[in-house]
Amino acid sequence: MLPGTDAPRLPLLQRTWDYLQQECDGDLSTVPLSCFCLMTGFIDSVTFSACYIWCAFQTGNTIQLALALARLFTGPYPRQLGFQEPDQQALCSLLSFLFGAFVGRIGDWWGPRKRGWLISGTLIQAGFTLAACLCAVYGAQGSFSGPRGSPSWTNPLGFAALGFASASMGLQAHLGTRLGSQFATSVVLTTIWVQLIGDPKLFSPHAPIKTRDYKALAIFMLFLGGLFGRALDGTIGAGNTFAVGAGLRLLIAISWWWVPAKKATPP
Repeated sequence: MLPGTDAPRLPLLQRTWDYLQQECDGDLSTVPLSCFCLMTGFIDSVTFSACYIWCAFQTGNTIQLALALARLFTGPYPRQLGFQEPDQQALCSLLSFLFGAFVGRIGDWWGPRKRGWLISGTLIQAGFTLAACLCAVYGAQGSFSGPRGSPSWTNPLGFAALGFASASMGLQAHLGTRLGSQFATSVVLTTIWVQLIGDPKLFSPHAPIKTRDYKALAIFMLFLGGLFGRALDGTIGAGNTFAVGAGLRLLIAISWWWVPAKKATPP
């Protein structure tokens, strides 16, 4: 190359690959991570309306399985020795959530903060949500349950819809955890509530305060997602609501393209 001449540009494919290999800055990922919190409320509103299962909050499902086991040894009498449908759904949700989180280990191999994995992982979530949509539609069961002991989604396709929805949340939680931002996992909002209330600068008039404002945003987006999801569920049904959710996840995947790369730490 002659002195004073510009270096030749790399081919488009190479430049695209290099861009996808960049690590995204978790502190500057506010838009996709806040949308993850929105999706937590959105998906949970659908599954809870159908079968009283919070597919993103697995603490309750774990305790429900413990209660099912304890029921074998205690009252009320006569004892119910069968594995009740609500307990089966809790187990389905828990195992599917863990499967989704396990899929996230692909990102550990690729690079958990690399743009390519964040886009791909979110697209996989969209695929899981779309699969939940198809299962809910062809399962031909109602979007709303009856009394506590009479949930909907009791046929195989209903269980599959719950499983795919839970798997999408498990993978989302894995992506959120690896980014290590103020949004935490984007799923376990109990921790965020405690951190918000315990923030020393909770009542500080100065703004912005990242530790406070981002947590408040996460809680607001969760609430908004639940409100939005339930409104759609009651209008167009669970299957179509999942379809909207898949579309939202697609938009979130695209948004990772514009998240700034993490700056190299000076030696």
